[in-house]
Amino acid sequence: MDDAVVVGSGPNGLAAAVELARGGASVLLLEARDEVGGGMRSAELTLPGFVHDVCSGCHPMAVLSLFFRSLPLAQHGLRWIHPSASVAHPLDGEPAVLLRSSLDDTARELNEDADSYRNLFSPLLKKPYELLADLLGPLRFPSHPLLMARFGLPGLLPAVGALRARFRGVRARAVLAGCAAHSILPLERPLTAAVAMIFALTAHIEDWPVAAGGSRSIGRALASYLSELGGRIETGRYVRRLADIPPARVVLFDTSPAQLADVCETILPPGYVRRLRRYRYGPGAFKLDWALDGPIPWRDPRCLEASTVHVGGTLEEIAAAEAAVWRGEHSERPFVLVVQQSQFDSSRAPAGKHTGYAYCHVPAGSNVDCTAAIEQQIERFAPGFDERILARHKTFTADLERDNPNYVGGAITGGVSDLFQFFTRPVARLDPYSTPNPRLFLCSASTPPGGGVHGMCGYFAAQSARRSLDKLPIVLPALVGS
Repeated sequence: MDDAVVVGSGPNGLAAAVELARGGASVLLLEARDEVGGGMRSAELTLPGFVHDVCSGCHPMAVLSLFFRSLPLAQHGLRWIHPSASVAHPLDGEPAVLLRSSLDDTARELNEDADSYRNLFSPLLKKPYELLADLLGPLRFPSHPLLMARFGLPGLLPAVGALRARFRGVRARAVLAGCAAHSILPLERPLTAAVAMIFALTAHIEDWPVAAGGSRSIGRALASYLSELGGRIETGRYVRRLADIPPARVVLFDTSPAQLADVCETILPPGYVRRLRRYRYGPGAFKLDWALDGPIPWRDPRCLEASTVHVGGTLEEIAAAEAAVWRGEHSERPFVLVVQQSQFDSSRAPAGKHTGYAYCHVPAGSNVDCTAAIEQQIERFAPGFDERILARHKTFTADLERDNPNYVGGAITGGVSDLFQFFTRPVARLDPYSTPNPRLFLCSASTPPGGGVHGMCGYFAAQSARRSLDKLPIVLPALVGS
């Protein structure tokens, strides 16, 4: 009997397994697919020689994750490639805004709002890792309450109101609206200002990197380190029922709350199962990958300096596009998130060629083809883009969920992070990773601090599971429902 079985090998499942193994526990990790990584995988989706990231493509949280930074992942083949800018935000009729690690260089891009931008972020950058340690975890009293208050008071506000109140010009409002749109919430909702601040803050700590060789390199490095620690991995092991789980003292699920409910319904209280099934996942994503005959021809060529390009125009345009998704509509001018991996990693495409990666938000379960809307938005700021396309690959919401059942309805961030669910994911409990059954735990992005490749959900879940292991008998019966 193993101490722990971890079901699912996304960033949090791997993180939970590594943390438990690092503490001396015997760990078996089960993965339904033939390769570990979950959303951290890469494949030739368009043409031979063009390596595309299946889901996650740029990794600001991974390179800053306090947990990942404590691991010797470079010794297991992981290499980060940093651009000279994290974000480029093109605008009509004027140069793009570039979000760089230098606060002063970024502020100079913002004209009349330079001082306001510096005043917002300069205090937070005095102890950025301490702030991230408080932000990337469950609800608890912060270790640095004054610093957290400086972040939290403006962060609680809706992005639209906060950005209009603080900044006068189009440029500052636009670049931070693009950061806020990572929340996949209407920008009129509380906490969206916090998302804008978090993403901008990360860009001022380190430029947002891509993983050399593809996002699959992250999962492979974690798996390699897990094996070095004595952990075991079995692929092709889909867990649909309790009988599919080998004997273990505790089981951690890197799955959606719905999957946990389906598998463990008979050994969890009915009320808790109902609350799991009421969990809200939010909108989905429609994704395009391209094989390109050259780099994207941005009107402002400085956009090629950034790993990520936020395509959506002004604050008002981005807010309108994101609000439409929540009304069940498909915006004709969506907010499009573009990642330019091959611009910095030549292994992604044949010599002289490039890959393209982009997605927009769509209503959950959408089957609408958004290719034209996405490509028109890119063409708007990169005339001639359509002439660079050699081949394209489309990923609908159903494709995302089929590829990774955690992405319910195509939701790629583990669930809605609004004011209520942000603090109570997946349900309201003092220990959000635990369940009423002391042998079952949830470690996915549906727990705090939510979506992203950072492993912190898995790290904290492993801490919770370890406390339970300390109290449980060495030998336990199999997990069988009544």
